[in-house]
Amino acid sequence: MLSNIRIVLINTFHPGNVGAIARAMKNMGLTNLYLVDPNDYPSEEATSRAAGAVDLLENATIVSTLQEAIEDCSLVIGTSARHRTFQLPIMNARECAESVIPEAAEHNVAILFGRETTGLLNEEIAQCHRQVYIDANDEYPVLNISQAVQIIAYEIWMASQNKDFKNTETPEYPRKKDMDLFYEHLEDTLYGINFVVRNHPGKVLDKLHRFFNRSRPEKQELGILRGVLAAVQREAGLTEANNHPEKRAKDDQDQS
Repeated sequence: MLSNIRIVLINTFHPGNVGAIARAMKNMGLTNLYLVDPNDYPSEEATSRAAGAVDLLENATIVSTLQEAIEDCSLVIGTSARHRTFQLPIMNARECAESVIPEAAEHNVAILFGRETTGLLNEEIAQCHRQVYIDANDEYPVLNISQAVQIIAYEIWMASQNKDFKNTETPEYPRKKDMDLFYEHLEDTLYGINFVVRNHPGKVLDKLHRFFNRSRPEKQELGILRGVLAAVQREAGLTEANNHPEKRAKDDQDQS
């Protein structure tokens, strides 16, 4: 279960923080570390700060984009002390852990941490299904990134010891890359029927992304939505080139 939970660090600046995070993770039974475009890695400082968790650094997955880090995850949670404009469901650290543990029994889950100075960018939060914050003093609620990981990891460990959470059944959700294929299909359809003007799309597509990220359709529901889009395209007489028939057929097989 815990092995399906990955901690994703985006563009981390200080290598010592990476080492401290590896140690914090191992303390709480987490072993799956992803580094997205790290600033200074590998590093002797990271190794030194990791202490007995050097194996996590050695086995860390290093990728160049966030997309690579989360494409096979069914649940993506972004950490932020700030309220954003995306209106994602917001959880505290304990609520986050309680939602993660049941889902991690069957699916990959990613928890994202941003840069030490700026945190996650708005476009990165927009890739998430949920946002998590850590309760802290309102006068100074910003934690060091390794401290933030330690608190989230502790709550996950505690929830993992609770049999009620471990035995909770969860629906089957699509992976992030399946949702991205759906968004491409949706975009093609809306452009094709002129619901969205290609040269002046406005914010319709962004708002639809947020809506579906918040609502999290189950895998079967996503298949229904893809079928609806395919039917709309057929009835609208859209060209095969616009429909990408080979890709659509493969996608539909993946969703079934």
